Amino acid sequence: MILPTRLTQMTVTLKKLWEEKPIVIIMALAIVFRMLAAIFAKGFGMLDDHYLVIEAPQSWVNGYDYNDWLPSSKGNTGPSGHNFFYPGFHFVLFTLMKWVHFNDPQNKMLIIRILHGAFSLITVWFGFRIVETLSDRKSARLAGILLALYFFMPWTGVRNLAESTCIPFVMLGFWQMINPAKPAGTFRTWLMAGILFGLASDIRYQLILFPAGVALQQLLQRRWKETLGIVIGVFSSFLVVQTLIDLCIWGYPFAEFVGYIKVNITDRNSYFTLPWYNYFLTVGGILLPPLSLFLFYGFIRGWKQYAVLVFPAALFFAFHSFFPNKQERFILPFIPFFIMAGIMGYYKYIVPSGFWSRRKKLLHGCWVFFWVINLLLLAGLTFMYSKRSQVESMYYLSKYPYLKFIIMEDEDGNVPLAPLFYTGHWPRYAEKLRTDTTIYQRVAAISTMPKFFQPQFFLFTGSKNLDQRIAMARQSFPGLVYETTIEPGFVDKLMHRLNPVNKANRVYIYRNSAFYKSKIE
Repeated sequence: MILPTRLTQMTVTLKKLWEEKPIVIIMALAIVFRMLAAIFAKGFGMLDDHYLVIEAPQSWVNGYDYNDWLPSSKGNTGPSGHNFFYPGFHFVLFTLMKWVHFNDPQNKMLIIRILHGAFSLITVWFGFRIVETLSDRKSARLAGILLALYFFMPWTGVRNLAESTCIPFVMLGFWQMINPAKPAGTFRTWLMAGILFGLASDIRYQLILFPAGVALQQLLQRRWKETLGIVIGVFSSFLVVQTLIDLCIWGYPFAEFVGYIKVNITDRNSYFTLPWYNYFLTVGGILLPPLSLFLFYGFIRGWKQYAVLVFPAALFFAFHSFFPNKQERFILPFIPFFIMAGIMGYYKYIVPSGFWSRRKKLLHGCWVFFWVINLLLLAGLTFMYSKRSQVESMYYLSKYPYLKFIIMEDEDGNVPLAPLFYTGHWPRYAEKLRTDTTIYQRVAAISTMPKFFQPQFFLFTGSKNLDQRIAMARQSFPGLVYETTIEPGFVDKLMHRLNPVNKANRVYIYRNSAFYKSKIE
């Protein structure tokens, strides 16, 4: 009888806390799941969240320029349009880690994921506060719990994605504008909001559309002081940061920003060109129907009452919808504000409507369906080790000293980029080599070169014709010895089954015994 009584008391306490101080429960859940994601969601999601943000700055620390971004690099052809602000933060962090001899790649990434997860909590906390201020406690509770536990939120919160890392600054900017404790309508309040929006734009240039929407909205209402405050604030933080960085690197201002504009104009149709309605499908799918449909209705229906959020977010969404190059991550900054405005509209226009008032069981069923699916996906994504075989194969090599050169060979001739960060050595490597005679002609040529130029490891990706591929490699390097096999992660395998375009192959590592006589444990 003691256990049921304690459970009952605990339930009563939680219900009371949920009614009186819901932010405590929301933040506790947000912290727990982001910490779990930081610990278990290793690897990387897209190319950009590793190769632009991690690989590049770590190479600078090691006296090397992985992407040939810097003027001192032999392969550099001038400003390429890459934002140095966010990678620069990682450069400082990696430099500090080097000073204290904190060198293990996986441990370094754990610290970075924890820092990103902690920073993403700003989105949850102030998202709750903004909705509570603009609407009511009930709307704030639901919006807050969604920002904390939408299945992809903890995972994106710990990723090194510019598109997700910029969101807290935008959230802080909106809170600065509507915070009831701040003097309403003062120039200083709007100036501070503009500065915060500018910092978001320093991380992701396209985020300048949010303050542009705010300024335009204020201008249409003839609120000159507020408009001027936003504009000056944005330009002061954005231009100062970008100018200082470009002066230090290139010797003149706006080099990378201008380069970014040029690249996006000339290459706007060079990558993922999709129709204008693509992001409607993306948002509608990732936010899980029927809830996503409720959010669309609430967002559109409440545009006038919640225009302070809807107008800037809609401008951002419209620009990306009509710009030809589309990738799912581009729309991430829109998602939290869509959720917040959508939930406020949901409680104002959907819940009290005659249609849903007569169908409360159906509405309840929709929510049960959503939470079941969402929690299943949350469990999968929070513990997902993405790109496991790529990461672990490089990390495995990190224990070998003097690693200088590896050869990677793929069953389909399409070797994925090697995340060299995890080796800790920055070896040269041959990539994108085909499994025809060309690769083995090159291997044979390499085998005649001095020992220094010969590969220390062969990495065979995929199991197709594996024995034949190994035998051909051994014709030039008879000392190849099997070392280990690295398996892809569960979700990587699942995604490959759903769509074979998603690579999820085993990596077979073979050691060149001419360099390393025995396996290092």
